Amino acid sequence: MLRLYQVINGEIRPIQALEKGCWVNLVSPSEDELLFVQRELKVLPEFLRYPLDEEETSRVEVEEDQVLIIIKVPDARMENDVIRYETIPIGIILTEEAFITVCLKESPVFEEMVSGRHRILIQNAAQFVFAFFLKVAGLYLRYLRLIDRLINDYEQELHRSMRNKELIKLLNLEKSLVYFNTSLRSNDLVMTRLQSGRFLRLTDEDLELLEDAQIENRQAIEMAKIFSDILSGTMDAYASVISNNLNIVMKFLTAVTIVLMFPNLVASIYGMNVHLPLQDSPYAFVIVMGFAFALSTLVVAIFIKKRLF
Repeated sequence: MLRLYQVINGEIRPIQALEKGCWVNLVSPSEDELLFVQRELKVLPEFLRYPLDEEETSRVEVEEDQVLIIIKVPDARMENDVIRYETIPIGIILTEEAFITVCLKESPVFEEMVSGRHRILIQNAAQFVFAFFLKVAGLYLRYLRLIDRLINDYEQELHRSMRNKELIKLLNLEKSLVYFNTSLRSNDLVMTRLQSGRFLRLTDEDLELLEDAQIENRQAIEMAKIFSDILSGTMDAYASVISNNLNIVMKFLTAVTIVLMFPNLVASIYGMNVHLPLQDSPYAFVIVMGFAFALSTLVVAIFIKKRLF
């Protein structure tokens, strides 16, 4: 999908045709759309295709007066009624004619840029890029808060019932936090490289906007690390609880087996076809059963004293 926007007085508005300094947004582009942008804006073909690789890493490249910036943005998806967070690359290509963004799929970042919420004055390429970074960092923070809520919800479900389903949900969140932590750190490296001024001409206003984006991004890094540590500790704690519960159940069943062994042992002995004491007594059954249950009662009392029950 190809969308065109123009930055007018700091506001991003849709337009119908290519103009100098416009924003060209390519989302899951077709081959014809890629060829159109490549032909009309003289964009290097590899710059357009790098961000379409889901495994592409964050980085900055410069070639033929064109700058390619690839950053990782968060992506939420549903799998088997379980929400899962991953990251996907977005490419920002800066040319003399336009700003171009390329992404595999639609992202809330684009809506945030176009909607005008938390309006940012955009006057040049650097400010466009740094405003984009700021929106990306804000999206990470929003998803991290959602992950924190999900962790609390899943913990409450685990308190009610120790099931594998809840543990798998927590495992998915732990994987999501690993993706977030890795991508946020690589994005921070990209911002640090851009701060040097080797790739973009920066004014004081540009640097101030970049610092805001770095602060938001580093806050997201800290949150991701904290939540990851908490979740890792929670998973270890619940694994220990489940293992302990299994030990308690096995100990209880072993104790019950020992208690039931004595009546079975006495009954087995008196079931033999040999001469046995009390076999001619009319009270033999009562005496034998009473003796067997007395032994079981004694064993139960010992186990209770030893806290094995």
